[in-house]
Amino acid sequence: MNMVLKIVSGGQTGADRAALDASIELGIQIGGWVPSNRWSEDGKLPIARYIGHYETKSGNPAVRTELNVRDSDATLIFSHGPLTGGSALTLKLAQIYNQPLLHINLLEFETDGDVVQLIKDWINMNSPLWTLNVAGPRHSEDPEIYEDVKRVMIGLFCGKKPLILC
Repeated sequence: MNMVLKIVSGGQTGADRAALDASIELGIQIGGWVPSNRWSEDGKLPIARYIGHYETKSGNPAVRTELNVRDSDATLIFSHGPLTGGSALTLKLAQIYNQPLLHINLLEFETDGDVVQLIKDWINMNSPLWTLNVAGPRHSEDPEIYEDVKRVMIGLFCGKKPLILC
């Protein structure tokens, strides 16, 4: 049985927050690194909701990006198109750390089911994955990414806990 026991993300709006919120809804452990002062584009990441996150000493988001990649077993990146900014950095860092990596360009899929199946196959090929880093653009760069990522993450695990692939 293939499982993911923890979802890690940097807590930024958009894809990061969608993965965390889906995990919270499912009762799944979350965590990761966030910039100092818990910075995100919509203000401080609420500590009471996003338990398990550690602040870096730096306010530079690239520092938390590297730590989240380093401390995970694999990285899953979502986008609507080519990777830019922090998402492109995440891809580069996963390659540097020689870590399993999957970039999902949601524009290339007709249904959520197609996306979910590809991710399941990737997780199965790379098991065991205890800690999965999820990344992608922030809300200001892609206003639709939050809803799409949250829906896919819940679909991936059939809305069940623990995160057992269905």
